[in-house]
Amino acid sequence: MGAVGVVVVVALGLVAWFTPLLSVRQTDVAGATSISEEQIRQALAVPQGQPLLRVDTEGAALRVAAIPKVASARVQRVYPSTIRVTVTERVPVVFVDSPGGTHLLDVEAVDYEIAPPPPGVPRLVTEKPGWGDPSTEAAIEVLESMPPQLRGQVGQVGAKSISDIAVTLLDGRVVVWGGTEKSERKAAVTLPLLTQPGQTYDVSSPDLPTVR
Repeated sequence: MGAVGVVVVVALGLVAWFTPLLSVRQTDVAGATSISEEQIRQALAVPQGQPLLRVDTEGAALRVAAIPKVASARVQRVYPSTIRVTVTERVPVVFVDSPGGTHLLDVEAVDYEIAPPPPGVPRLVTEKPGWGDPSTEAAIEVLESMPPQLRGQVGQVGAKSISDIAVTLLDGRVVVWGGTEKSERKAAVTLPLLTQPGQTYDVSSPDLPTVR
């Protein structure tokens, strides 16, 4: 009986590997909102009729993840005949003005698209904006530390260095932030401080904030 079982398993494996009984007949795409499903399917490059067991899901996921607007991708076999692609799109957190157009950067500081910035996305000003730049990463870290009621007021974040970050609000007022340390404390101090009249709010030392 044991030998028969082995034969059956081997036979089923051969059927799944070589025959169209368990082959790709459908491709499902999930998570895509601004990327067309057709673009994802083209990058996936899995032909209809290919046996599911012979689909290189890791390689297919890497091809989809190479699309600039895709942050990550997962490809799964769903028996009997479906390939499922789940993508996570990049979301802009800042934009950078350049002669070639407006560049959108995500939370990892990846410059992934030239397009008009969505409403509520602030301008980034650094010497060398982009992935791998410490000042860019520090500026984004400051934005990410802010509660929504403060972040929604930000029109621009500038970083001359990782310890010299300043935020310009939509109404023109400036918040001198300093470095990324104690950012949650700085955010908590900034909100009530903004109720006071002034133009520049310095929270670089959050226990001794100043207004002028």
